[in-house]
Amino acid sequence: MRDDYQQLVDEITAVLRAPATLENRDFALIAFGAQDSEDRDDTEEPALDPVRTRSILQRRSTAAVRAWFEAFGIARAQAPLRIPPDPAAGVFMGRICLPVRHRGVVHGYVWLLDDGHLSDLELGGPTGAPDPRLARAMETADRIGALLAAEARAGEELGELLRDVLTGPPAGRDAARAGLRTALRGAGDGPLALVAVVPWTPGTGEDADHPGLPHLPSIVAACALPGTAATGAGLATLVRLRAATALDPARTTAEQLLRSPRATTGSLDGVQPRAAAGVSAPRRGLEELPAAWQEALDAARAAHADTRLGPVAEWSAIGPYRLLTALPELPPDAAVRPLLAPAHAELARTAETFLDCAGQAGRTAARLGIHRQTLYYRLSRVRQLTGLDLDAGEDRLLLHMTLKAARLGPPRR
Repeated sequence: MRDDYQQLVDEITAVLRAPATLENRDFALIAFGAQDSEDRDDTEEPALDPVRTRSILQRRSTAAVRAWFEAFGIARAQAPLRIPPDPAAGVFMGRICLPVRHRGVVHGYVWLLDDGHLSDLELGGPTGAPDPRLARAMETADRIGALLAAEARAGEELGELLRDVLTGPPAGRDAARAGLRTALRGAGDGPLALVAVVPWTPGTGEDADHPGLPHLPSIVAACALPGTAATGAGLATLVRLRAATALDPARTTAEQLLRSPRATTGSLDGVQPRAAAGVSAPRRGLEELPAAWQEALDAARAAHADTRLGPVAEWSAIGPYRLLTALPELPPDAAVRPLLAPAHAELARTAETFLDCAGQAGRTAARLGIHRQTLYYRLSRVRQLTGLDLDAGEDRLLLHMTLKAARLGPPRR
């Protein structure tokens, strides 16, 4: 289907004699057209625009660019819009936006650089009809909208099957797994991995009619899943791998998803959450997807808890969090509880770093940027508060695990 999008974008480029760019509703690049040099005089330099260049190279526009364009009502537009430049947002050239619609829903946008060559293009409106060339371009945009809508419907059906496989009642999972295997054809045999992104904001308001699920080449199915008060809603994506030992496609997909506005909007209890992603171990086939989903969620939870792991964490690389995320919520050990008070946050960080460094004072002091005598003083305060002997292996294990568990917070299940 990507070839179909490219062909239609090339048609718009040819009709309007201006390079067109197609992005989906979330401003992720789908296709772009290159203008033939014969369309310009020999004395003219080709128009360069950093926003278009960034969109092509990074496959997505920035939040500032998105905010500027959306302020003109493009998500509700029924007809082409002319948008002025805004150097403060990095938009140095104006745009003509062709909304890509299907049955009243905007599924994407075709962008044209308004660099002077389109100044005579009449957009139409109450006083007159649009330029015939623009009318032809809008007909092509409608065909793109039908394709995007069909792809969205197919994606929603796959997402519903994936949701049933991951979180549906056990009695219905076999049927959902069989349906997903049929829909995915050979891709269902693997190798595959699951990526969890939390939080993920579902469509609301003007976006309520749009699923907002990602369209990336490596994703074979995706679904939004309800979350808890601790996590908010999450996104599950099933990713096709090139080999059972190579998680690079899953990691790249996770990084791309974290750049989506849906991974960075919304709040929990009035606090803006830091989005993170987790990647499961590879799987062959669909039978172990529920276990893989738990791995991906646990890895995302660990990435939230420990910034050294994130923002994308692979389940195989989260160390002790593999065990801690599997445990039910337990109150902190009574001996360690005084150390977890906000007033002792610096002492807790010192103790955790000391234990992370296997009790080596030199490494600990260097990592914390403090003098050894300062470290020894802080460790003595930890002993006084907890009553634990940091020379005893069991006491050190108890302290270390309690501090790590405190980072995780409530279970994210």
